[in-house]
Amino acid sequence: MTTSKSPSHTGHRRRLHARIDNSGFDSFLDHEILELLLTCVIARKDTKPIAWDLLNRFGSITHVLDADETSLLDTPGVGPKTAHFLKLIHETIKRYMRARIPKQIKLTSPQNILDYCHTSLSGKKEELLEVIFLSARCTVLRSRIMAIGSITKITVEPRQIIEEALKEKASGIIIVHNHPSGNPTPSTEDITWTKQLEKAAKLFNIILWEHFIMAQGSHFSFRGNNLLDPPPQLQKR
Repeated sequence: MTTSKSPSHTGHRRRLHARIDNSGFDSFLDHEILELLLTCVIARKDTKPIAWDLLNRFGSITHVLDADETSLLDTPGVGPKTAHFLKLIHETIKRYMRARIPKQIKLTSPQNILDYCHTSLSGKKEELLEVIFLSARCTVLRSRIMAIGSITKITVEPRQIIEEALKEKASGIIIVHNHPSGNPTPSTEDITWTKQLEKAAKLFNIILWEHFIMAQGSHFSFRGNNLLDPPPQLQKR
């Protein structure tokens, strides 16, 4: 009589789950977290080598989840279902983070705005431009993606943004766009376009509070780098 043995990875998975029961996730390394995630979609295969391959290829869990489906499928052991699952995790995190941001974001909480911007535009292959419309009390009235593609191609004109701001009865705006290249440094065209928008906004007493460029976990702040004029209450008398 022969007895069948469980694959070696089965015992390994039991030990990982025992660690969760005993001490939670704090002691887990990145490859172990990714390995456990993969077990949800890859039931009969050792997921540890796949987790390591993904981390070695993309550099971090963040970049694994930000990766597009085609790049994920180029990794050995990752099929369509696994790629879909990882993108589902990314979308779930994105919606979770956006839901946690207060409906009334204030400029006194700039980290909330950055969190929103990171989750909104992270992992996008194309360049997007999003506008956040603010009330007189600096709470968010609405946000809208107004352009897809490089703003250097004049896919959206300052006039269009001002028209939308007037429709929303906004007193201020925040501009967010991403650089899929990974470098958040603004181009000369980015700076010129932003100055044109700021000038147009002033004609209607609308404040351009900030322009953020997001790029793979980093960002560039136009206001933080003195590329925007001080708002009225911050101007020196």
